[in-house]
Amino acid sequence: MEFRDYYQILGVDKAATADEIKKAYRRMARKYHPDVSKEPDAEARMKEVNEANAVLSDPEKRAAYDQLGSRYHSGQEFHPPPDWDAGFEFSGAGPFGRGPYDSESAEFSDFFSSLFGQMGRRGRGAGGYQMPGEDHHAKVLIDLRDAYEGATRAITLRSPQQDEQGRVIMQEHTLNVRIPRGVKEGQHIRLAGQGSPGMGGGSAGDLFLEVHFKPDPHYRVEQRDVYRTVPVTPWEAALGASIEAPTPSGNVQVKVPAGSQTGRKLRLKGRGIPGEPAGDLYLVLEVVLPPANSDKARQLYETMAQELAFNPRKPVSQH
Repeated sequence: MEFRDYYQILGVDKAATADEIKKAYRRMARKYHPDVSKEPDAEARMKEVNEANAVLSDPEKRAAYDQLGSRYHSGQEFHPPPDWDAGFEFSGAGPFGRGPYDSESAEFSDFFSSLFGQMGRRGRGAGGYQMPGEDHHAKVLIDLRDAYEGATRAITLRSPQQDEQGRVIMQEHTLNVRIPRGVKEGQHIRLAGQGSPGMGGGSAGDLFLEVHFKPDPHYRVEQRDVYRTVPVTPWEAALGASIEAPTPSGNVQVKVPAGSQTGRKLRLKGRGIPGEPAGDLYLVLEVVLPPANSDKARQLYETMAQELAFNPRKPVSQH
């Protein structure tokens, strides 16, 4: 999939104001609208223009696009980096949910869908006669340990705003957020009244924080189950042993059964993310060989080769 330069499509500068974008869109629409254009590729170009305008005329979509656009150029191979949208606070369903362009989105490119269609529908519509404030949504990253113990963390969010010239700027604000013990991937933390203020006496909207875990070199999470690779020596795996293994809630003693191989899983029931029921913790064994970097080590390996006569590639006999 190729990166699309929406500024280039509309023929405007990246610092263009909202009014300049509106004028550029009207100019391009007069040139390429299929009902009036004589250009041979008018229909395809008009779809590109509509798509570019759908993003750049929306402050939230534009802010999200600009977050990525500074690192790519038109036609470059593109895949959205993981968690690129973390820390953005958006009103309503945000740029990733249903917006005013959904009726046309089926005609938009895969590039558009990869940015603004990947997270589905989020948020609830503001209804009622008193005009309650819109809900806000943001994706936040937390440490796995916080899900085990619960915590209060200072979380900084950025929200797109338009300045007096109609340019999109990012404003930051920091909230002290209580992370409940047992929170899991994709769960929402609701902060009542932290969304947009209501009008006409309507209630303020809420802020929903969608929880995701920070990438961790040691742990992998599936729902409430947690996985960690644990290295063991060949003799611990072959003979069995009691070893100390790290977990998010502290070190534990576990028994390695004799005859274990790389990939064997040791299940620690209820040691995953807390909940009803709690998840499990799986320690995945990895047999690590000591290096033959001394005369004694080489001699030991040579003795093993002679005495054990072990061939792991020998085919299993068929009966």
